[in-house]
Amino acid sequence: MLRDDGMSYRDYVEQLTCLLFLKMADERSRPPYHQPSPIPTAYAGPALRALDGDALFDHYRHTLEELGRQPGTLALIFGKAQNRFQDPAKLRRVIVDLIDAEDWSAMGADVKGDAYEGLLERNAQDIKSGAGQYFTARALIQAMVDCIAPGPGELICDPACGTGGFLFAAHQVLTQHNPNLTRDEKRHLKEGAFRGWELVQATARVCTMNLMLQGIGSEKNVPV
Repeated sequence: MLRDDGMSYRDYVEQLTCLLFLKMADERSRPPYHQPSPIPTAYAGPALRALDGDALFDHYRHTLEELGRQPGTLALIFGKAQNRFQDPAKLRRVIVDLIDAEDWSAMGADVKGDAYEGLLERNAQDIKSGAGQYFTARALIQAMVDCIAPGPGELICDPACGTGGFLFAAHQVLTQHNPNLTRDEKRHLKEGAFRGWELVQATARVCTMNLMLQGIGSEKNVPV
Protein backbone atom coordinates (compact mmCIF):
# COMPACT_ATOMS: atom_id res chain seq x y z
CA MET A 1 0.00 0.00 0.00
CA LEU A 2 2.72 2.47 0.96
CA ARG A 3 5.07 1.45 -1.84
CA ASP A 4 2.36 2.35 -4.33
CA ASP A 5 2.18 5.72 -2.58
CA GLY A 6 5.87 6.31 -3.31
CA MET A 7 7.26 5.33 0.11
CA SER A 8 10.47 3.28 0.17
CA TYR A 9 11.24 0.60 2.77
CA ARG A 10 13.59 3.07 4.42
CA ASP A 11 10.78 5.63 4.76
CA TYR A 12 8.37 2.96 5.98
CA VAL A 13 10.77 1.68 8.65
CA GLU A 14 11.24 5.26 9.89
CA GLN A 15 7.49 5.86 10.17
CA LEU A 16 6.83 2.47 11.72
CA THR A 17 9.58 3.07 14.30
CA CYS A 18 8.07 6.37 15.46
CA LEU A 19 4.48 5.07 15.59
CA LEU A 20 5.49 1.82 17.26
CA PHE A 21 7.38 3.67 19.99
CA LEU A 22 4.27 5.76 20.73
CA LYS A 23 2.12 2.63 20.91
CA MET A 24 4.48 0.73 23.22
CA ALA A 25 4.92 3.73 25.53
CA ASP A 26 1.12 3.95 25.83
CA GLU A 27 0.80 0.20 26.47
CA ARG A 28 3.37 0.26 29.26
CA SER A 29 1.64 3.14 31.01
CA ARG A 30 -1.43 0.91 31.50
CA PRO A 31 -2.07 -2.28 33.54
CA PRO A 32 -0.27 -4.52 34.28
CA TYR A 33 2.86 -2.40 33.73
CA HIS A 34 1.94 1.02 35.21
CA GLN A 35 5.21 2.53 33.98
CA PRO A 36 5.54 6.31 33.66
CA SER A 37 5.36 7.24 29.99
CA PRO A 38 8.22 9.34 28.59
CA ILE A 39 5.76 10.85 26.07
CA PRO A 40 3.96 14.10 27.04
CA THR A 41 0.18 13.49 27.11
CA ALA A 42 -0.49 15.90 24.25
CA TYR A 43 1.68 13.80 21.91
CA ALA A 44 0.94 10.30 23.21
CA GLY A 45 -0.67 7.50 21.18
CA PRO A 46 -4.29 8.20 22.26
CA ALA A 47 -4.01 11.78 20.98
CA LEU A 48 -3.18 10.46 17.49
CA ARG A 49 -5.89 7.80 17.53
CA ALA A 50 -8.53 10.41 18.35
CA LEU A 51 -7.90 12.32 15.12
CA ASP A 52 -8.53 11.81 11.41
CA GLY A 53 -7.94 13.56 8.10
CA ASP A 54 -5.93 16.78 7.97
CA ALA A 55 -6.11 17.18 11.76
CA LEU A 56 -4.29 13.85 12.15
CA PHE A 57 -1.72 14.85 9.54
CA ASP A 58 -0.94 18.16 11.27
CA HIS A 59 -0.80 16.64 14.74
CA TYR A 60 1.50 13.84 13.60
CA ARG A 61 3.91 16.38 12.10
CA HIS A 62 3.91 18.44 15.31
CA THR A 63 4.38 15.27 17.36
CA LEU A 64 7.53 14.34 15.43
CA GLU A 65 8.90 17.87 15.77
CA GLU A 66 8.19 18.26 19.48
CA LEU A 67 9.41 14.82 20.55
CA GLY A 68 12.55 15.29 18.45
CA ARG A 69 13.43 18.22 20.73
CA GLN A 70 13.24 16.07 23.87
CA PRO A 71 16.39 14.58 25.45
CA GLY A 72 17.61 10.99 25.63
CA THR A 73 15.86 8.14 23.85
CA LEU A 74 13.11 10.43 22.53
CA ALA A 75 15.72 12.44 20.65
CA LEU A 76 17.20 9.21 19.21
CA ILE A 77 13.80 7.98 18.01
CA PHE A 78 12.24 11.23 16.81
CA GLY A 79 15.20 13.49 16.00
CA LYS A 80 14.92 14.84 12.43
CA ALA A 81 12.05 12.43 11.68
CA GLN A 82 9.58 13.67 9.06
CA ASN A 83 6.09 12.64 8.02
CA ARG A 84 6.58 10.57 4.83
CA PHE A 85 2.90 9.78 4.32
CA GLN A 86 1.10 11.43 1.42
CA ASP A 87 -2.44 10.49 2.39
CA PRO A 88 -4.00 11.00 5.87
CA ALA A 89 -6.23 7.96 5.31
CA LYS A 90 -3.17 5.71 4.89
CA LEU A 91 -1.56 7.15 8.00
CA ARG A 92 -4.68 6.36 10.01
CA ARG A 93 -4.88 2.90 8.48
CA VAL A 94 -1.32 2.09 9.58
CA ILE A 95 -2.02 3.40 13.09
CA VAL A 96 -5.39 1.70 13.60
CA ASP A 97 -5.26 -1.45 11.44
CA LEU A 98 -1.58 -2.34 11.74
CA ILE A 99 -0.07 -1.01 14.95
CA ASP A 100 -3.08 -0.76 17.27
CA ALA A 101 -4.27 -4.22 16.28
CA GLU A 102 -1.46 -5.82 18.33
CA ASP A 103 -0.38 -5.76 21.96
CA TRP A 104 3.31 -5.17 21.27
CA SER A 105 4.45 -5.10 24.89
CA ALA A 106 2.99 -8.57 25.56
CA MET A 107 4.50 -10.02 22.38
CA GLY A 108 7.70 -12.04 22.77
CA ALA A 109 10.97 -10.28 21.98
CA ASP A 110 11.85 -12.98 19.46
CA VAL A 111 8.65 -12.35 17.45
CA LYS A 112 9.02 -8.56 17.47
CA GLY A 113 12.73 -8.74 16.77
CA ASP A 114 12.36 -11.17 13.86
CA ALA A 115 9.65 -9.04 12.28
CA TYR A 116 11.71 -5.87 12.55
CA GLU A 117 14.87 -7.59 11.35
CA GLY A 118 12.88 -8.78 8.32
CA LEU A 119 12.00 -5.18 7.50
CA LEU A 120 15.63 -4.12 7.87
CA GLU A 121 16.74 -6.86 5.50
CA ARG A 122 14.16 -5.79 2.91
CA ASN A 123 15.37 -2.23 3.40
CA ALA A 124 18.96 -3.32 2.71
CA GLN A 125 17.82 -4.98 -0.51
CA ASP A 126 16.29 -1.68 -1.65
CA ILE A 127 19.28 -0.63 -3.77
CA LYS A 128 17.99 2.89 -4.37
CA SER A 129 18.07 3.71 -0.64
CA GLY A 130 21.77 2.89 -0.29
CA ALA A 131 20.86 1.12 2.96
CA GLY A 132 23.03 -1.92 2.29
CA GLN A 133 26.02 -0.19 3.87
CA TYR A 134 24.27 -0.43 7.25
CA PHE A 135 23.22 -4.06 7.04
CA THR A 136 25.84 -6.79 7.51
CA ALA A 137 24.85 -10.33 6.52
CA ARG A 138 23.49 -12.09 9.59
CA ALA A 139 25.57 -15.24 8.95
CA LEU A 140 28.75 -13.13 9.02
CA ILE A 141 27.65 -11.36 12.21
CA GLN A 142 26.89 -14.69 13.89
CA ALA A 143 30.28 -16.15 12.92
CA MET A 144 32.14 -13.13 14.33
CA VAL A 145 30.18 -13.09 17.59
CA ASP A 146 30.69 -16.85 18.02
CA CYS A 147 34.45 -16.30 17.67
CA ILE A 148 34.46 -13.47 20.22
CA ALA A 149 32.25 -15.48 22.62
CA PRO A 150 31.14 -12.64 24.93
CA GLY A 151 30.54 -13.55 28.57
CA PRO A 152 28.33 -12.28 31.44
CA GLY A 153 29.53 -9.08 33.07
CA GLU A 154 31.56 -7.95 30.06
CA LEU A 155 31.08 -4.65 28.23
CA ILE A 156 30.39 -5.07 24.52
CA CYS A 157 30.77 -2.11 22.18
CA ASP A 158 30.31 -1.49 18.47
CA PRO A 159 31.76 1.90 17.41
CA ALA A 160 29.90 1.83 14.07
CA CYS A 161 26.77 -0.07 15.08
CA GLY A 162 24.47 0.62 12.11
CA THR A 163 21.12 -1.01 12.81
CA GLY A 164 22.46 -2.92 15.84
CA GLY A 165 22.98 -6.37 14.34
CA PHE A 166 26.23 -7.13 16.19
CA LEU A 167 24.87 -5.94 19.54
CA PHE A 168 21.73 -8.03 19.13
CA ALA A 169 23.69 -11.14 18.12
CA ALA A 170 25.95 -10.74 21.16
CA HIS A 171 22.87 -10.45 23.37
CA GLN A 172 21.47 -13.66 21.87
CA VAL A 173 24.69 -15.58 22.43
CA LEU A 174 24.89 -14.41 26.03
CA THR A 175 21.31 -15.39 26.86
CA GLN A 176 21.46 -18.75 25.06
CA HIS A 177 24.80 -19.86 26.54
CA ASN A 178 24.11 -18.56 30.06
CA PRO A 179 20.57 -19.62 31.06
CA ASN A 180 21.19 -19.20 34.82
CA LEU A 181 22.25 -15.57 35.07
CA THR A 182 21.99 -13.91 38.47
CA ARG A 183 19.66 -10.96 39.03
CA ASP A 184 22.57 -8.50 38.82
CA GLU A 185 23.86 -10.14 35.64
CA LYS A 186 20.41 -9.86 34.04
CA ARG A 187 20.22 -6.18 34.97
CA HIS A 188 23.67 -5.60 33.52
CA LEU A 189 22.70 -7.44 30.34
CA LYS A 190 19.65 -5.24 29.83
CA GLU A 191 21.01 -1.87 30.95
CA GLY A 192 24.81 -1.84 31.02
CA ALA A 193 26.37 -4.52 28.82
CA PHE A 194 26.12 -2.79 25.42
CA ARG A 195 27.37 0.43 23.89
CA GLY A 196 26.92 1.54 20.30
CA TRP A 197 27.81 4.61 18.25
CA GLU A 198 26.19 5.67 14.98
CA LEU A 199 26.67 8.98 13.16
CA VAL A 200 23.63 8.82 10.84
CA GLN A 201 20.49 9.95 12.67
CA ALA A 202 18.04 7.82 10.68
CA THR A 203 20.16 4.70 11.24
CA ALA A 204 20.55 5.44 14.95
CA ARG A 205 16.75 5.68 15.15
CA VAL A 206 16.33 2.26 13.58
CA CYS A 207 19.06 0.77 15.78
CA THR A 208 17.40 2.15 18.91
CA MET A 209 14.06 0.56 18.09
CA ASN A 210 15.73 -2.70 17.02
CA LEU A 211 17.47 -3.04 20.39
CA MET A 212 14.32 -2.14 22.32
CA LEU A 213 12.28 -4.77 20.47
CA GLN A 214 14.99 -7.31 21.25
CA GLY A 215 14.72 -6.51 24.98
CA ILE A 216 17.90 -4.40 25.23
CA GLY A 217 17.59 -1.07 27.03
CA SER A 218 14.36 0.73 27.85
CA GLU A 219 12.24 3.66 26.67
CA LYS A 220 14.36 5.96 28.84
CA ASN A 221 17.78 4.46 28.18
CA VAL A 222 18.95 2.77 24.99
CA PRO A 223 22.73 2.27 24.60
CA VAL A 224 23.19 4.03 21.23
